Amino acid sequence: MARSLQVSPNHLAKVDLALKRRGYPSQKTFAADVGPSLSTVKKFLKGESIDYENFRELCDRLEIDWQTIVHVALDQPPEPVVAELAPFNVGIPVPHPVCFFGRTREISRCFSLLKRLPLQNIAIIGQRRTGKTSLLKHLAALTTVPAKQLRPQQRSDWLPQPEIYQWIFVDFQDARFSTRDGILQYLLKSLGIVTDVPCDLASFMELVSGHLRHPTVILLDEIGVGLQRCPELDDTFWESLRSLATNQTSGNLAFVLASHEAPMQLAAHTGHSSPFFNIFGYTTTLGPLSDLDARALIASSPMLFSPSDTDWILNHSGGWPLLLQILCTNRLMALETQDSDNVWQTEGLQQIAPFQYLLG
Repeated sequence: MARSLQVSPNHLAKVDLALKRRGYPSQKTFAADVGPSLSTVKKFLKGESIDYENFRELCDRLEIDWQTIVHVALDQPPEPVVAELAPFNVGIPVPHPVCFFGRTREISRCFSLLKRLPLQNIAIIGQRRTGKTSLLKHLAALTTVPAKQLRPQQRSDWLPQPEIYQWIFVDFQDARFSTRDGILQYLLKSLGIVTDVPCDLASFMELVSGHLRHPTVILLDEIGVGLQRCPELDDTFWESLRSLATNQTSGNLAFVLASHEAPMQLAAHTGHSSPFFNIFGYTTTLGPLSDLDARALIASSPMLFSPSDTDWILNHSGGWPLLLQILCTNRLMALETQDSDNVWQTEGLQQIAPFQYLLG
C-alpha cells in the first residue's frame, strides 16, 4: 500500500519559518530548486498529502527532521484505535482539555497576556499537587482542540490565530534538561532550528534571535528543581533567556513558569540573582476549585453520583482538584463493582491523608 505523508497542522508555521530561513522568497523559487513539481510543493506547504519520497526530499531541502512534523496518512487508512479517556485522573496531569475543570479566571488572564505582542511572562504559583502542571499543559492544548472534543460551553477561542503559536514544555525533573547543552538542543529542535554543531549559549542566542518569528511560549515546569539541582543553569543562562524575551525576538517569546513560590523568592532561596526572575508581570496562586467547578467535575462521572455522595466528596476534598479526583475515582469504582457499603469512603480518606496539608 502506497504511503502518503502530510505536514501536521501544528507544524505548518515551522515549515514556513524554515522556508524563509533557507532564503526562498516564494513557493515558486523553492520549487525551481527541488525535484518535486510546483503543485507538489504547494500541497506540501499547505499541509496536504503528498507521496513519501517527495515529502522526505522537501524536508531534507528545508533541513527539517521529517519525523518531527509529519502527520501520517495511508491511501486506505485503517480505523484508528481510540482509547477511552479516564473520567478521573490521579497522580498524572490532566491528559485532555475535556477533562480539565475550573481555573477559568487564570486561563482568561493568561491568554489575555499572550494574545498580543509583546507576549507577557506569567508565573503560576501553588503548593505541591495543586494542578500547576495540568494548567501549563492545558494552556498549550486548549486552543487547537476541535470544538467537538470539548464540553458544551467550554471555550477554546482564546487566541485570534492559535495555529501560529509554538508551545514548548520543559520539565526540569527530566534528567535531559539538567545540563545547559541538553536544554539548548531541545529548545532548538522544538523551534525547528537545525544545527549540526555543538551549541554554546552565544550560538543559541544568535540562532533563536535570528529565526524566531512566530509567537512562542516556553512552559517551565518544576523550575525550582532546575535551580536547585542544575549548576550549569547559572545566572548567565537565565540572563540570556531574559534578553531573548525582552530584546531579541520582537516580543514573540514569553515564559510561563510553575513553582511553589514567587520567582524572586525562589531565586533568592536557591542563590540566584539573575534579573530573569523579575520579568514575570502576572503571578497567580492556585487555590481550590469553586463549588460550581468542583460539582461540574464530579458530575462528569460516567455513572451518576447521589446528592449525598456529591456533598460528601465536596466536604472532604475542600474543592482541591487532586482530592476530588481521588475521591471520585473511589466512588466510581465502587459503583462499577456494585459495592453497596461505604468502604469507598474509608479507602478514599486513607488515600487523601498524605495531602491533608492542602486542607490547612
